[in-house]
Amino acid sequence: MKSYYIYTYGCQMNTADSERLSHQLESVGYIPTENVETADLILLNTCAVRENAETKVYGRIGELKRLKRNNKNLIIAVTGCMAQKNQAEMFKRAPHIDIVLGTHNIQHINEMIEEVQHGHTHQISVDMDNSVLPELEAKPNGSFYAWVPIMNGCNKFCTYCIVPHVRGREISRPVEAIVKEVTDLGVKGFKEITLLGQNVNSYGLDFKDGTDFGTLVDALDGIPGIERIRYMTSHPQDMSKSMIDALGRSSNIVTHLHLPIQSGSNRILKKMNRHYTVEHYKELLSYCREKIKDVVVTTDIIVGFPGETEEDFQATLQLLKDVRYDMAYTFIYSKRSGTPAATMDDQIPEEIKRVRLQTLMDVQNEISYELNKPMEGQVFDIIVEGPSPRDEDMWFGRTSGNKMVLFPKDDSLSIGQTVPAHIDKAQTWVCYGSIVK
Repeated sequence: MKSYYIYTYGCQMNTADSERLSHQLESVGYIPTENVETADLILLNTCAVRENAETKVYGRIGELKRLKRNNKNLIIAVTGCMAQKNQAEMFKRAPHIDIVLGTHNIQHINEMIEEVQHGHTHQISVDMDNSVLPELEAKPNGSFYAWVPIMNGCNKFCTYCIVPHVRGREISRPVEAIVKEVTDLGVKGFKEITLLGQNVNSYGLDFKDGTDFGTLVDALDGIPGIERIRYMTSHPQDMSKSMIDALGRSSNIVTHLHLPIQSGSNRILKKMNRHYTVEHYKELLSYCREKIKDVVVTTDIIVGFPGETEEDFQATLQLLKDVRYDMAYTFIYSKRSGTPAATMDDQIPEEIKRVRLQTLMDVQNEISYELNKPMEGQVFDIIVEGPSPRDEDMWFGRTSGNKMVLFPKDDSLSIGQTVPAHIDKAQTWVCYGSIVK
């Protein structure tokens, strides 16, 4: 039997796409292998969010040239955002690639493989059809959790982001199709699912019939076997009070809310084309904290965006102190070719970016610790995920609010089991606990 190996780069949406590609490949007889050296098909599912992501992929493609030289029947396929962005240019840079498959075309993988096997090399499919989102079955890699894409594309065009250019316009899956997939996952024993979209808060708006993300949340409530429903990523522009109400009344939506702010300066938010103000964002968050019991709030912040003054940065620091996030994912702005921000004046020197990032992290780390500390002595339900990557004698699980809890390995537990954990010691990023028998 022929075998395949998939390299997956980038976001959770790419992970979900790889699972759908796996199912298609196995439907025609391919089997997965952990040894790339012996694979008959190597597929790279790529990311284009940052320049260094592309550099990493091209480096890997260069390494695969040796395998292609040793095995003339080896098929190398590239898909994902980088394939969509660079298209036929990829063949010029790496002629040993056989297939370039865009973000809207993964359903064509098997027919393109067949074309290559018949001697037709350099197959490419990069058309972006925003009128339909194909329903593709997945082969989940997790034992108790699964990714469920609910939409594709983005209409926001933030000035620093390449995603709308490589994922196309927003298109949503029907509510009924998502409910069926989640129901089937529950029957198969999956207990945690994550709803995926570049902007889940705009889910359903393309139907123009009143459907929105709140509609979907209500439809998924109470599905047998599904204990937790996570979702990412949210955008403040499309988040409404009715959506927040739906999140608050759901029996299986988690208490974790990831709501990117990106900057605490209205001037910078406008330059980013984010379409909301700090004041509006705070109002939304206040309503979330009122309606969602024990909500845990995290965010994304970019420092060093073109034109960011010290005053703008101080506004972001003040936002952290005012909002008090449980955690903030902080990034230094980096140019992304093809986006308006890459050609803006007043690019910030790298040293200033690094200093600002460290200052931001210092403030946030203190807040994170202060918010985690009261967890000590309390008991939280966690789903066991397995050994810690750093210490096999320590296992971990996560709370509904996505707080990681490390605990001593216990052979009586199994991965995917829901157990109560007593928090013995809280730290900035993780908590240490013990399983309550």
